[in-house]
Amino acid sequence: MQLNTITSLFKIHYPIVQGGMIWASGWKLASAVSNAGGLGLLGAGSMYPDVLREHIEKCKKATDKPFGVNVPMLYPNIEEIIEIIIEEGVKIVFTSAGNPKTWTTYLKDKGITVVHVVSSVKFAKKAEEAGVDAIVAEGFEAGGHNGRDETTTLTLIPMVTKAVKIPVIAAGGIATGSAMLAAMAIGASGVQLGSRFLASPEASSHINFKEKVVAASEGDTLLTLKELAPVRLLKNKFFEEVQALYQEGASVEALKTHLGRGRAKLGMFEGDLENGELEIGQVSGLIDDIKPVAEIIKDLIAEFKEAQHRITSIEL
Repeated sequence: MQLNTITSLFKIHYPIVQGGMIWASGWKLASAVSNAGGLGLLGAGSMYPDVLREHIEKCKKATDKPFGVNVPMLYPNIEEIIEIIIEEGVKIVFTSAGNPKTWTTYLKDKGITVVHVVSSVKFAKKAEEAGVDAIVAEGFEAGGHNGRDETTTLTLIPMVTKAVKIPVIAAGGIATGSAMLAAMAIGASGVQLGSRFLASPEASSHINFKEKVVAASEGDTLLTLKELAPVRLLKNKFFEEVQALYQEGASVEALKTHLGRGRAKLGMFEGDLENGELEIGQVSGLIDDIKPVAEIIKDLIAEFKEAQHRITSIEL
């Protein structure tokens, strides 16, 4: 595959980035993606600082290829996490859920490539102004915490690429090579996949959750809890309890109390499919197997090339 701005920026073979998903993106997943030619990311959002350091060190031993760390800025211990990243010599950081101005200059002064995740044109412009090297534009289809505007990937990518000059990575609803081609056809320089990589042996999430993702079909996820932080969830007992609270006209405090602490860990890492929070994208309806990362990436590239050939044979 010919070099593009994303492969050049990260020094990787394919313009494929693995999402830094909480409770899934440990050193095994990140190193496997990097070894297969993409960019693996450690998900710092579900790691205490000492755990993150351990995963960085193990990832360095497992791959000699570039990898990065995804840092949601709303989490505690952010200063300690940033210093560990610098001390351990990580050269790529993806930031999200916060103001990119807070850490971008500091990280870039340390020689680190910085990418910020956005869900709107407004925040894409702010990220570019803050000096980031690239943007992940994440559509409404994506799993986990999401934008409030419900802008789909197919709409968001061309709007963002029109508004900024830096490279744009498309995220949300991408799990196949044809979707990757579509994202790049409308302006993206690369793609970020979360849900597809979660359904792999290397992801650290619980097998119960992986099997639930594989069993999911159209309409099995919904964006909810917008009053707290919008999140796309698989429907289960916890999800139905949240919907019942909405029907009762529950306050933000009541929603917050019911959510409590550790819901995502309970569902995604410990495998409680009834009481846990199960964060996954709409594209879970297209995922019907758990397979190794190397096979996922091999299939993506084959599908990409097949779709490319199919499109070029169409005459208008």
